[in-house]
Amino acid sequence: MGYEDFVYFILAEEDKSSEPSLEYWFKCIDLDGNGVLTRNEMQFFYEEQLHRMECMAQEPVLFEDILCQMIDMIKPQDESYIMLRDLKGSKLSGSVFNILFNLNKFMAFETRDPFLIRQERENPTLTEWDRFAHREYIRLSMEDDVEDASNGSAEVWDESLEAPF
Repeated sequence: MGYEDFVYFILAEEDKSSEPSLEYWFKCIDLDGNGVLTRNEMQFFYEEQLHRMECMAQEPVLFEDILCQMIDMIKPQDESYIMLRDLKGSKLSGSVFNILFNLNKFMAFETRDPFLIRQERENPTLTEWDRFAHREYIRLSMEDDVEDASNGSAEVWDESLEAPF
C-alpha cells in the first residue's frame, strides 16, 4: 500500500459518513459489483466481527439482530438490499460500516458515552475526521510533553527572569 492509498484509507476509516468514504466501503462490501448490498454480502463481513467478539470474550450478537438494526438505521427503499443512495441518505451509515469492519467502533457505538454524544451535539459542524484529528493532535502533544520531561529538556520556569512589575 502506497502513501496515497494509506491516506485515502485512513480518511475513509476515520470518517465513514463522508461521501468518498461511503463509496469506498460500499465497494468493499459489494463483492459481486452489482451496486446492491445483500444480506449474504453483509453477513460475510460480519462473520469476522463475530470471531473477534468470541476472541475478546464478548457476547456475540446474532447477524439477524444486527441486520434488523442496520435496516432500521438506513431505512432502505427495499429492505431486501441496501443501495449506495440509501446509505448517502442516512446519517447513521457510518455506523453500519463500523458494525461490519471495526469492532472497537461498533462496541463504542453500542455503549455510547453520554459525554461524547453531548460533545457531538455541541459542535455539529465537526466531522468524524475533525474529531479524530483533534484527538490525535492532543495525544501526540501529550506524548511530546512526557518525552521532553523524561529527557530533562522540559522548560524550567525561572522566576528570577520574570519582569519586576
